[in-house]
Amino acid sequence: MKIGANYLGRGNCEFIVWAPFRESMEAILVSPSSREIRMEKDDKGYWRARVEDVEPGTFYYFRIQDGRERPDPASNFQPKGVHGPSGIVDHASFPWDDKEWKGIALEEMIIYELHVGTFTPKGDFDSVIHRIPDLKELGINTIGLMPVAQFPGKRNWGYDGTYPFAVQNSYGGPDELKKLVNACHQQGMAVALDVVYNHLGPEGNYFREYGPYFTRKYKTPWGEAVNFDEEYSDEVRNYFIENALFWFEQYHIDALRLDSVHAIFDMSAQRPREEHGYGLAAQWSDDFHHSVHTLLTSENAGYYADFGKISHLVKALQKGFVYDGQYSIYRKRRHGNSSADRPARQFVVSIQTHDQVGNRMLGERLTQLVSFEALKLAAGIMLLSPYVPMLFMGEEYGEEAPFLYFVNHGDPGLVEAVRKGRKEEFQSFRWQREPPDPQSIETFKGSKLNWEQREEGKGMLLLDLYRELIHLRREIPALTRLNKNDMQVSGDEKSKFVLMHRQEADSEILTFFNFNQREVKKQQSIPGGSWEKILDSAHKNWNGPGDILPESLHGKQQLTMPPLSFGLYLKENDQ
Repeated sequence: MKIGANYLGRGNCEFIVWAPFRESMEAILVSPSSREIRMEKDDKGYWRARVEDVEPGTFYYFRIQDGRERPDPASNFQPKGVHGPSGIVDHASFPWDDKEWKGIALEEMIIYELHVGTFTPKGDFDSVIHRIPDLKELGINTIGLMPVAQFPGKRNWGYDGTYPFAVQNSYGGPDELKKLVNACHQQGMAVALDVVYNHLGPEGNYFREYGPYFTRKYKTPWGEAVNFDEEYSDEVRNYFIENALFWFEQYHIDALRLDSVHAIFDMSAQRPREEHGYGLAAQWSDDFHHSVHTLLTSENAGYYADFGKISHLVKALQKGFVYDGQYSIYRKRRHGNSSADRPARQFVVSIQTHDQVGNRMLGERLTQLVSFEALKLAAGIMLLSPYVPMLFMGEEYGEEAPFLYFVNHGDPGLVEAVRKGRKEEFQSFRWQREPPDPQSIETFKGSKLNWEQREEGKGMLLLDLYRELIHLRREIPALTRLNKNDMQVSGDEKSKFVLMHRQEADSEILTFFNFNQREVKKQQSIPGGSWEKILDSAHKNWNGPGDILPESLHGKQQLTMPPLSFGLYLKENDQ
């Protein structure tokens, strides 16, 4: 069932809204001229009206029986914000130029997560377009957009959106997002979009006035859950299914990333898929992030209490998930399921994300927490892993600005509630100071990227390293093929040393990682054949202390590795 204002062309538009308990409904056109259109209700609670002599750009509301005029829950555009009228959009009029676009296979993706508002000084879709060549030159082939559905005000992470079909007005609106997707496809880049189906933000949320979109049966961190399995849930499910299809059909989005699926509750009977799954293509592996982060920072507060050993990282590399049913100190119960049988392409790994950076009280990136050598080591373990890598914007050159939590709510009471919530959120992490004010524009401005940092000094060197790692990942078959089965990983807890051996047919690589703050000497048996060193993070070319790993390997030999470094070897018969 299509919903919202569906422009049919030649001045015709069909309005459809679900409001099963209302006894009357009218579509109110408010600009450029005023009109009131009576709507008819069907047996499922959908109200319809087909209107002539109406053009794209027309503003409208729905008038509910008690006289209240509200925006369309399936509005395609909110040009005046979350409380203003909805706008009619003619999606068929956009001149797409991506007919030859075939998409990118998941296992080939190099994902770059970005927030439109802080990615550039101007903070809009058009500005992102101008940075596509920089990302392509780095080796990125997939942009991961944080949510762009309409949220309150001009600045927000996007997870407080209240109009899932409407493209944020302050970013440029519908056509500007299409221009961005079109430009990406022309440059050979895919676009993934973050969508929020577990809750809707509080400001501008009029859904309860239309129908039973929420349920008290379940509780989420944001309040009542979306009603996916109780009475009238068929039409709620239709709303979100239509939304997913909408992004593919009208905006040519290549993939959707579902936010916080643990807060999506649906106990209704499901059509069985293989092994009774939901058919999702991949999942973020937070276990990988936590394993790397704790080894580099030694942090152990909150959920980091469950990590910190080399064995955790080894298991993350071998299996995907670390916790597969054993006891979690943080949760004080058993946690997780085995992912050993899941293919490597189903895991997206990262060393920084909007969550892991932005949910720190001070929004510190790894750049502020660890040394330059550790930044290089983290890049190496991610990009040489057998999983789909995802960078967080600015990570590739060691961006120093934080990524803080920011909002721009219009309700003073809500602003205070957000401030209070942020304070409570960090209690388990034992912070000793107040969080930055989420409502302050300075908090937002302080989170913008400083692109000039990539053009000199360590920023330029780190960028070159990322570029080289991505290049090697694409050129060496043993790195290109994402396969956990043809890989051996071992680690030594005492020395904090990890060895990874990957192969694909005749292509083989060996990688040594030293997570120790000190130099490590290791007697190591080398797999058969001769091996040539092709990258050493300790080399002076990467501003390292100097490479002391041998240029070639064979048999059994002594390895000496500088602190927080890695070395990559290629079997010689691959050349």
